[in-house]
Amino acid sequence: MVKVVVTGDTHMPKKGKQLPDHLVTELSSADLIIHTGDWQSLDVYNALREYGEVKGVYGNVDGEEIKSHFSCKEILQLNEYKVGLVHGDGEGKTTEKRALEAFEGEELDILIFGHSHIPMLRYFKKLLLFNPGSPTDKRRLPYYSFGILTSDEGIRAEHVFFN
Repeated sequence: MVKVVVTGDTHMPKKGKQLPDHLVTELSSADLIIHTGDWQSLDVYNALREYGEVKGVYGNVDGEEIKSHFSCKEILQLNEYKVGLVHGDGEGKTTEKRALEAFEGEELDILIFGHSHIPMLRYFKKLLLFNPGSPTDKRRLPYYSFGILTSDEGIRAEHVFFN
């Protein structure tokens, strides 16, 4: 079984001084860590990297330091699943529609994006859409969140919500 912890929109140190305990607990058993952008500091990458391999993209608030380490979109292979990863920012439309447009013409199984800080897990046609929310900036939502993908006999996606 492969366990992937999915997080993003950490906005650190502005929105949090350290990774939340709930997230750290899951990171310690992750095979891969995915970040959807808006890191705000490479310190977040370095903190995550202590727990394993980290893949990610940059977001709209990330500066040159982050952009020199990450691209605006990625395609990852997770067992037999093709995973698209993008932040989802841009002009007009919804975050979801911009994320979908970023991979127009690509055959993906899963599309992971961030930007809105709103957790989402649903299908668009045969494509699994997943936004982990934010573990440090819940905005007007009741809980902070991140996601976990597990892949063995199929794929399972879930959110972890916490105060």
